[in-house]
Amino acid sequence: MNALNDLVANAGLVPMLLPAWLNPEHIINALGNWALWGVAVIVMIECIFFPILPGDSLLFTVGMFVSLGSIHFGGLASGWVLLICIVVLIIAAIAGNIGGYWLGSLIGPPIFKPRPGLVGRIFNPVYVDKTHAFFEKHGNQALILARFVPVVRTFVTIIAGVSKMGFRMFIHYTAIGGVIWVAVVTVLGYFLGQVPFIHNNIEAALVLIVLISVIPMVIEYLRHRKENAAQPEAAE
Repeated sequence: MNALNDLVANAGLVPMLLPAWLNPEHIINALGNWALWGVAVIVMIECIFFPILPGDSLLFTVGMFVSLGSIHFGGLASGWVLLICIVVLIIAAIAGNIGGYWLGSLIGPPIFKPRPGLVGRIFNPVYVDKTHAFFEKHGNQALILARFVPVVRTFVTIIAGVSKMGFRMFIHYTAIGGVIWVAVVTVLGYFLGQVPFIHNNIEAALVLIVLISVIPMVIEYLRHRKENAAQPEAAE
């Protein structure tokens, strides 16, 4: 193991971010010939209700394994195998978000209904109205950017269902986000996986993918913080 891999392992990042049962390389190897279909199911479950599953890392690893020939379909060229994987995983990602949306629409009404006391204040229906207004204004950006942020991509679809976001708008932008997310991350895995340093240090690469995937959320937070700070100045 080289110096970079030793540094990451010694820092405890791999065990913290990628426990053994969530390690994408371990998952795909364990699935064997069913790797693509198993990954598709995992991606779909992550998008519906189980946010700790390693969606980004799995997509990246699928692309890498295709480039190395570990995932193959008979005598098909790796380019065609990559295309098949992307199409299957896009369908899984979109289906998962539709499931998350309908889950939110089912649990929303019984949870956010008028109640007396503390529970009523926490699950106030007013919050649903405010969230609905937010999605009407920023829903397209939220659904696309959320695809690249672990945990957020799961909850944003549930919240969209809870807030009764229009399904036509939801499916349009969640599909765009799903196509971009799966295609970009899987293709990156395919080309970067051919680099010896990457596939010889997969643990470090997967930790890097997790860290990079949080960047859009940080940028959006800083942007909103800047806008909120500018509002009092504008009022003055």
